[in-house]
Amino acid sequence: MCAGAVAFILALAVTAHDQISVEGAARALIGAILVGVMCWASAERTVASTAQAIDAAIERLSRAANGDLESEIPEEVHDCVPPLAEAMSGLFSQLHANLESVQRLAMFDPVTGLPNRTNFRRTSERMLAEMPPQQASVLYFIDLDRFKAVNDTMGHAMGDVLLGMVANRLRAVADRFTAEGELKTPLIGRLAGDEFTMFFPDMRNIRDAERIGRGILYALSEPFDLADQEVSIGASIGIALRPEHGTTLHDLMRAADAAMYAAKAQGRGRTQHFNDELAAEIAERAQLESDLREAVDKGEFALVFQPQLGAHNGEIVGAEALLRWRHPDGLKLPGSFIQRAEETGLIVEIGEWVVTSVAETIARWGRLGLEQRLAVNISPRQLDHAAFFRRLREAMLAAGAPAKLLELEITETLAMHCSDEVLEAIALLRTDGASVAIDDFGTGYSNLTRLRNFPVNRVKLDRSLVEHVADHAEARSIAQAVIGLVHGLGCEAVAEGIESEAQAAVLRVIGCDVLQGYAMAQPMAEDAFLAWVREPGRQRAAG
Repeated sequence: MCAGAVAFILALAVTAHDQISVEGAARALIGAILVGVMCWASAERTVASTAQAIDAAIERLSRAANGDLESEIPEEVHDCVPPLAEAMSGLFSQLHANLESVQRLAMFDPVTGLPNRTNFRRTSERMLAEMPPQQASVLYFIDLDRFKAVNDTMGHAMGDVLLGMVANRLRAVADRFTAEGELKTPLIGRLAGDEFTMFFPDMRNIRDAERIGRGILYALSEPFDLADQEVSIGASIGIALRPEHGTTLHDLMRAADAAMYAAKAQGRGRTQHFNDELAAEIAERAQLESDLREAVDKGEFALVFQPQLGAHNGEIVGAEALLRWRHPDGLKLPGSFIQRAEETGLIVEIGEWVVTSVAETIARWGRLGLEQRLAVNISPRQLDHAAFFRRLREAMLAAGAPAKLLELEITETLAMHCSDEVLEAIALLRTDGASVAIDDFGTGYSNLTRLRNFPVNRVKLDRSLVEHVADHAEARSIAQAVIGLVHGLGCEAVAEGIESEAQAAVLRVIGCDVLQGYAMAQPMAEDAFLAWVREPGRQRAAG
């Protein structure tokens, strides 16, 4: 309308010649209408094109929301709305870069640039699933031998640098053997910490497996130049073959892992193929785990009790609660199953049962008027968690068991490394009246300052210090020195593993306070223990 009005005025001005006529006005009006119609048509077309471009942009954004960041921006958006096209292009590029960064962080180890555990598993599982049934493959499980020492002495930053160097050497080994033979490029991964894997998907000559293993071993045994120092670490390598040792990644990893631990047990710095003996061990461990789970479900565990006697008067001053497994094949001692229980995490459930049983036993003995200390061993897995000690305290309170009759036995090495949180939890039990004993003293590495500050009441000499005191002067001197050290810390000295009266006699002379062992009494079930305590003439003393 504006364009038509302007056209009408200009037409009148040109044709009027100072006199406006009806005929001139009509001609001007016709021209104005034509101009207005043409302008309206042009504007309508521009609006329609813009609307169409916006619709195309909306559709493209919808596809991007569903993951399509690669397709081009529609041409009509570029033509009709260039700023919008430019903004969309920049947004998609940034999103694509961010997603690639997230993908790399999720699938690749940031320290070494190698595929991480998730990436390695997914990729190798896909390779294995696509292989012909009889195609030979080799999996190497590589564990660095002295990496922890580097972390402890040079710091974690230097440790990360060393891991990057290890990854580069593994890549170099892979490249060399791939170039020498008809081998496909292997998949290398870092699982965690100082554990690496290398998977050759197509090993046509199986004899190359040992040769490659030696190559990896040699590459990692050469010194590393780290912060102007030569650092030597070495590695232990487990080797598993497909299809001989399994066709799935789970089976191959389990076999290679077992072989690696066998290599470490044989002195480290070597390769070890998985074999029938290791297969039997894995089967035995799996069966033991299954039996342990069944034992937890069926309540097949029991406590037995071994008295602790005062060295100079023979009075009962306490007892140690010892765990037994009433296996269908016979009674089993902790040494045959505790390690596996800790590896599988079943020690937590077993520990819960022990906690409840000890609390109920102390409460039951209290009601019988039997007031003496009951010691219970704390496993490494339990000592890692302050929650265990809090649950023990709750169980004691729930059972109405006096805490003064509870003693916690912690090994020397574990006592040196437990956290401040655990110390606080133990301190709460000591506030209630519980006591603490250091077990197996003389076999670990004690920090005497920490031991002096540790809340300890008694120290138990390891049986290795007791074994030869009756027949070796050197053993007597060592035992006497240790007992003097214990007394210097303000603690009682307890000797365990005493198997003869001669040993007991020597320990009395050199100052030991409490005696425990088969020469005093064997571990007994609760009924037998209570009967033993009540024998005529048997004196009891409060703990």
